[in-house]
Amino acid sequence: MLYSSSPVAWRCGRFLFEFPSDQHKRPLVMGILNATPDSFSDGGRFYQRDAGLAQAEKMLAAGVDIIDIGGESTRPGAQPVGLQEELDRVLPVIEALKDCGVALSIDTYKPQTMQAALAMGVDCVNDIWALRQAGAVDVVKSTQCGIVLMHMQRDPQTMQFDPNYEHVVQEVQAFLLERAAIIEEAGIDPQRIAIDPGFGFGKSLEHNYQLLAHMDAFVEHGYPVLAGLSRKSMLGKVTNLEVGERLLPSIAAAILAVERGAMIVRTHDVPETVSALQVWQATREQST
Repeated sequence: MLYSSSPVAWRCGRFLFEFPSDQHKRPLVMGILNATPDSFSDGGRFYQRDAGLAQAEKMLAAGVDIIDIGGESTRPGAQPVGLQEELDRVLPVIEALKDCGVALSIDTYKPQTMQAALAMGVDCVNDIWALRQAGAVDVVKSTQCGIVLMHMQRDPQTMQFDPNYEHVVQEVQAFLLERAAIIEEAGIDPQRIAIDPGFGFGKSLEHNYQLLAHMDAFVEHGYPVLAGLSRKSMLGKVTNLEVGERLLPSIAAAILAVERGAMIVRTHDVPETVSALQVWQATREQST
C-alpha cells in the first residue's frame, strides 16, 4: 500500500490542510524562496527583496500552497550566517507577503529567527535540525504553527563527508519518530508535525535513492511527509545535468515521491510542479 489508510490533517498556523484517505487531491506544493546570496540552486538570484517578491507573485499565480522563505543557505559546505543578517534578509519578505493568502514558512534552525518570523505571522517552521537547537521547542510550543522535522546527519559543513548508515531507511525513520515523540511530550499537538527524510543532507547517492524508493515507509506513521528533491545533486549525478538544467528530473522525482505517499512537495519550480501534479491528480481520479 502506497498511502496511509487513515485521513491526515496538518495544522499550519492559520491553515488546516486535509489529506483525504482516497488521495485524489493533489499534494501541497511548497515553493522555495531563497533570500540568500549563496543558494546552491538559484545562485542568489532572488536575494534582493523586490526580485524575491516578484518570484513569490509567480508562485502565487501558479497555485502554490506554501511559500518557504529562507535566509541562510544549507547547501553542503555552506557557512553559517549570523542572526541579524538572517533576520535582515527574511523579515522584509515576510512583512510583504504575510497577507498574500497562502501559508508562509520560515526555513531556519535559529530559535530567535523562528520567534521573530512567527510574531510577524508565519504559519510554519521548517527546521533542518528538527528543533534540536536549544530553545527551539519552547519557541514553537505556544503557537499553532506547522512544524517540519527534517533528518540530517551531522551539520551542513560536514554532512557529506562519508555519510554512513547500516540501514538508512530504518535509521532515518527512527530519528524522525524520536524527534516527533520528544516534541509531543513537550505538549505540541501531533497534528502540527510533518516529517522530511532530508534528501541530500548527510546521504550518499545510494542512500538518497533508497529513501525515495521506500518513501511509503515514512507515511505509515500518520505524519504528512515532505519531499524536498528539487534540483538536488542526486538528480544531477544520474543525469549529468547542472543545477539549472534539472527541472525534468526534479518533476520526475516529485511524482515518484508522491506515488509513494509524499503529501508536501518542496520545489523551486512551482508552475511546472503544479502542472505535473494536476496531471497526476486527474489520473488518480480515474483509477478507482
